[in-house]
Amino acid sequence: MQLLIVDDEPIIRLGLVKMAEVYAPAFAGIRTAENGLDALDKIRALEPDIVLTDIRMPKMDGLALCQKIHDEYSHIQTAVISGYSDLEYAQKAISFGVKQYLLKPLEVTELHEVLNNLAQQSSSGYISVSRYMEWIDRMEQSIWSMKMSDLNAVMKQWREYCLSSNLSLSQVKELLEDCITMLVKRFQSKQPGKEKEFVYQSIHGESIMAALDRFDGVLRQMAEHLLISRKGNYRDPMDEAKAYIDSRLSQEISLDQVAAMIGLTPTYFSALFKKMTNETFVQYRINRRMEKAKELLSVPHIRIVDVASLVGYEDYPHFTKTFKKIVGISPSEYRSQQGIK
Repeated sequence: MQLLIVDDEPIIRLGLVKMAEVYAPAFAGIRTAENGLDALDKIRALEPDIVLTDIRMPKMDGLALCQKIHDEYSHIQTAVISGYSDLEYAQKAISFGVKQYLLKPLEVTELHEVLNNLAQQSSSGYISVSRYMEWIDRMEQSIWSMKMSDLNAVMKQWREYCLSSNLSLSQVKELLEDCITMLVKRFQSKQPGKEKEFVYQSIHGESIMAALDRFDGVLRQMAEHLLISRKGNYRDPMDEAKAYIDSRLSQEISLDQVAAMIGLTPTYFSALFKKMTNETFVQYRINRRMEKAKELLSVPHIRIVDVASLVGYEDYPHFTKTFKKIVGISPSEYRSQQGIK
């Protein structure tokens, strides 16, 4: 189980950590946060099983944090530890699903008793829906773009999460079947008329590890089938994206348009494009426009104002300013260097 301790006082945080470290059975991980906002970031990233929080903290207090947990992460068990014997706080805390309200200073035996109670009430067999959908998106995009290293990374995280979520074998199989069904529908929608190529056997196995191994194999089958359906003429999506941009330098195409053309979500495409080209979408398009402008400026009979239009700049002063920023000299100076008057 994972524990998150939230308190704005470093000494108290350290003391609670020390007491939690000697609790048995030991926690798989103990994290700390200094206020409610910091805690929410860690909850979104780690989704701990139990949260112990102070009440009075800057930026976001403990009650606001408990309300957020109650509304968005109802499976997380919460307890409030406060130095204020305030009935109103206690009543509000209980209305937000808080199971325990304790007063500082807290003894080790008191904390361990609280942890025992919370551990017994902790939900088992839970998978975060938001995390689940995020992983399906990443699986889809990794397979569609044939980025097997990315698929390996997400599968490793998926496996670790499933194994730590206290799911039964039947629950894991059902979850994996549902994931496959969703991925199949997505790929079918991208390649209409190829439904028969996306038919897979059900997940089987005598253990959760075996079921996850089978699931891993199915995802690799999906990638193979996609490659075959493309008749082996697979082109890297980044090459496709760059070719699409290069052929439309005079047009105002958007990142969303290019992402849709290669079958990726805008967010994933933007991150992948930056990773593969070391340039953002906007930077790449500007640099390619300036390269094209240099080619056109080398043709004597093409006016500079027409060059600007041909590379997507109807605003001539903006074109000259951008050209000088990228190339270092103005378009007319560049043309003069080419021996063209």
